[in-house]
Amino acid sequence: MSTQTRRERERAERERAIVAAARELALAEGWDAVTTRRLAAEIEYSQPVLYSHFKGKDAIMAAVAVEGFAELATALVTARAAAADPRQAVADVAAAYVAFADQRPALYDAMFTLAVDLPFASSDVPTDLARGFAELAETVRPFAGDADLEILTETFWSGLHGLVTLMRSARLRREGHDRRLAALVDRFSR
Repeated sequence: MSTQTRRERERAERERAIVAAARELALAEGWDAVTTRRLAAEIEYSQPVLYSHFKGKDAIMAAVAVEGFAELATALVTARAAAADPRQAVADVAAAYVAFADQRPALYDAMFTLAVDLPFASSDVPTDLARGFAELAETVRPFAGDADLEILTETFWSGLHGLVTLMRSARLRREGHDRRLAALVDRFSR
């Protein structure tokens, strides 16, 4: 193995360690607890080493978000593929989306709530974010008819995100969650 290859491998390992530490710390204590000083202590590297990989906390959060988009896309693909029919696919994908947000609140925040420097709705969108959106589009496609598929998909996604966000912030009662989700699924699977 060449010295260059070893250095590249070590650099990639450090980046993975930084992202993993940020994710774990955010999950345990929230994003406010994630600082470059704290991350440097967690992974036993100096702050300048962190800055040699990422511009700062926002760039680290963006890297965590990109990992989350990959995981969400995989969950949506799995849910749609396992469904018996298109209507069930809408229900299963909606449930998978909500479960993802519920089980990974800090990750979901990095992806969709906190300000991170990631492009949405542009040609520069990260691949896994685009893959997740494409999966939502394929889920509602059988019900799109003459409607603009992109607009329909954005509206479905907005509905899911709204339910998640309002429930997490206690703006909606948890006991009505299943009925609200069923109503959303019903509207998008007619």
